[in-house]
Amino acid sequence: MLSQKSLYNALVVVFFIVFLSSCDKDFNTLGADIIGDDHFDLLSYRDATITAFNQRTGIVQSNNLDVNPLGVYNNPVFGKTTAHFVTQLEVSSTNFNPVYGENIEVESVELTIPYFNVKTDTNEDGEGTYRLDSIYGTALSKMKLEVFENGYFIRDLDPDANFTQSQKYFMDQKADFDANIVGPRLNDDEEVSQNDQFFFDSAERVVTTVNEDETETVTRFAPSMILKLNKNFFKNKILSSQGKSNMVNNNLFKNYFRGLYFKVDEISGQSNTLALLNFKQGKITIKYKEDAVSSDNEVTRVDRTIELNLLGNTVSLQEVTNSPGYENALTNSNSTTGDPALFLKGGSGSVAIIDLFTPEQLEDLRAQRWLINEANLTFFIDNETMGTNTPEPKRVFLYDLNNKRPLIDFALDGTSNTIKPKFGKVVHSGIIQREASSGNDNDESRRGVFYRVRITSHISNLLRKDSTNVRLGLAVTEDYRLTANYSKKNPLPGDLVKNVSVGSVMSPLGTVIYGSHPSVPVDKRLRLEIFYTKPN
Repeated sequence: MLSQKSLYNALVVVFFIVFLSSCDKDFNTLGADIIGDDHFDLLSYRDATITAFNQRTGIVQSNNLDVNPLGVYNNPVFGKTTAHFVTQLEVSSTNFNPVYGENIEVESVELTIPYFNVKTDTNEDGEGTYRLDSIYGTALSKMKLEVFENGYFIRDLDPDANFTQSQKYFMDQKADFDANIVGPRLNDDEEVSQNDQFFFDSAERVVTTVNEDETETVTRFAPSMILKLNKNFFKNKILSSQGKSNMVNNNLFKNYFRGLYFKVDEISGQSNTLALLNFKQGKITIKYKEDAVSSDNEVTRVDRTIELNLLGNTVSLQEVTNSPGYENALTNSNSTTGDPALFLKGGSGSVAIIDLFTPEQLEDLRAQRWLINEANLTFFIDNETMGTNTPEPKRVFLYDLNNKRPLIDFALDGTSNTIKPKFGKVVHSGIIQREASSGNDNDESRRGVFYRVRITSHISNLLRKDSTNVRLGLAVTEDYRLTANYSKKNPLPGDLVKNVSVGSVMSPLGTVIYGSHPSVPVDKRLRLEIFYTKPN
């Protein structure tokens, strides 16, 4: 029989295991039900005056993003985006000062960039089935993809700022890179899926190698972009005396070989597709043979490999054409009455600006000296405008527009999600809440209903500590953790938005939410809910 002390210790261990298990579970529908509707013994206030309106971000800075779009996407709500990409290359330190033999023959040059993917099945033979993630548009839709040598040098530092600030590049600089293309395209293989009819292929890659004992080894890889590049170009550029002399360090190499320009064009009759890619995981593998001389002067043919990594400075180049409805919403935005629909779009898109309370209302609420238990802003999605096929951003980001920083609730929320890191800070949230599941569908098949952001500390400071009632900005975000600001190109003195969060710049998606205009039905209108306790 367990002693009382042993029983107590056992119960503590069990409780601790249960606690850890509950912390590691994924949240229902990316955070649904985290904020409940049962506020027992609390009073509520829902009469705050809110004015929310659209604001165009315009052309924004787009260099050195964590992920970048590539492709053509016709968004039925927002319009068309054609996304190109430029990246520098780097030599791994193990390949500095290469030693080349004689009689070099290049066997292959292969560019590989992994796709974001989810493995959905593995059969009894070990063959995997995958679904590509972060891809938008029509699956298997074809486009023209050309990879060129880039001749436009991408600087680290800005000479106009005496080399004390990082150089900024913007989404609309395609003409600069077009004018500095060097030579013909490098992905010039006869197979049209390599260039003129490229598509994002979800098939598993299988590589079979023959061993010295003539047995075969089969290696399987997740889906990737795999392009065969021109062998003669890389022989002359890399495996030559000039290439060798420029591979002493990467500063020298990046000026000698200024990188690759991925240029896309749509194909008539195709529905088009755009994918988000982490190009920094990409590499170019050059396989070649050369003569090697042994100590007894015997010449043998040996296999060699050099790898170039897709690292260094990058620029996302995007051509954007807004749809008539979207353009009309931005052009006719009304900061006085608020807008009935708020259009949030990443990239060179738009944000919503939100003003809470009138001055008189704020002073009256401060005089109440309420204890604020919880405060939420709820943004209902305009499903009629969004339709059933438009992909939805999984998260929105609410921030202090005046000071260009997250709210205090963002900083105070220490929650995380070990399974889906992009969905941490689940209390502050902003995570999409989807319609109820039938049990047979996944998150992506269910439409979003609303986004909710908890701003308890922000409202408490505003009402109880006389904090400044700053304007708020609301944007879509690809990754809530990236809250640094990127610059808007050529902002005017009267522009309300001069910077955009990096997470928003990265996102190619948009959503439409109901605004604060009186024409919006009350049950759909943007609302602030404050739950409070009166002082004794």
